[in-house]
Amino acid sequence: MLALSCAVSEYEHVRDLETGRVKPEGIDLNLVILPVEEVFFRSLRFKEFDISEMSMGRYVATLSSGDSPFVAIPVFPSRMFRHSAIYVKTNGSVRTPKDLRGARVGVPEWAQTAGIYVRGLLADEYKVPAADVEWVQGGLEQPGREEEVTIELPAGVRLRRVEDRTLNDMLLRGELDALISAHPPIAFKQGDPNIRTLFDDPAEVESRFWQDTGIFPIMHTIVIKRDIFESNRWIAMNLQQAFADAKNRCIARARDKLASRFPIPFMNEFVRATNARFGDDFWPYGIEPNRKTLSAFLRFAHMQGVTRHLLQVDELFPPEVMQRFKI
Repeated sequence: MLALSCAVSEYEHVRDLETGRVKPEGIDLNLVILPVEEVFFRSLRFKEFDISEMSMGRYVATLSSGDSPFVAIPVFPSRMFRHSAIYVKTNGSVRTPKDLRGARVGVPEWAQTAGIYVRGLLADEYKVPAADVEWVQGGLEQPGREEEVTIELPAGVRLRRVEDRTLNDMLLRGELDALISAHPPIAFKQGDPNIRTLFDDPAEVESRFWQDTGIFPIMHTIVIKRDIFESNRWIAMNLQQAFADAKNRCIARARDKLASRFPIPFMNEFVRATNARFGDDFWPYGIEPNRKTLSAFLRFAHMQGVTRHLLQVDELFPPEVMQRFKI
């Protein structure tokens, strides 16, 4: 048994790995549950874990540099539609996406995955390219946040860094017209009436986006330290299978019609409606079920200078996994 450490955030679809009900073959997995930003920070800065959750933005940025310390497997613990990640002043000048042209828009990190998707959909769906916006990078609730990866901004894109105040405060004071963030600003979380989402009904817009594009945004993947992988290439396939088994067991519990496995009223009806909209496997791992989403993300990342060249989907994962888990 190969002893490996693994750090992920808390997910119901990973829980069976945490409890040991699912075990990756040949691996003694020490799975540690931590806040996701702590996982990213400790993995990127200190390479502290053998296996870890990683943001797609940071992963593809390191991969395109040619010396990534990680190898990913097509396991996607976090996915979220991101039209709901745009925040504006309630009585501000930005009322529609097109109003973002010429606006001052804050981002915690240029390479934050949520921001990559939002800038991509703004360009594709609403004809608001990144060069038409004045971008401001800084800490959401604590000043001084820095980029964790190297970026090369495209010609014409303006990004200035603010170190002495937070994006939350700048939005409240009118120093920003909008804010794009995976985490809601604290003013919004606290119910401040001066901050709202750009879209009045983000879920309805996101549902339409799925129907029109077939893109279900992938936020995070699972990575293995490259030196660990190169010495034990078989672990990629075994980890992939174990994460898939844990996820499938979670979905089976959600479908259970004899007991309430989740404290959610009308759970069966919710799952039935989700099946109708997304298909039987509504949280797919692997390559082919996610190729359209991954291709769009890679195009967005390259257009925005997060990757140095346009990565292809087949470059993201090791060939062993590509062959075995192609469907």
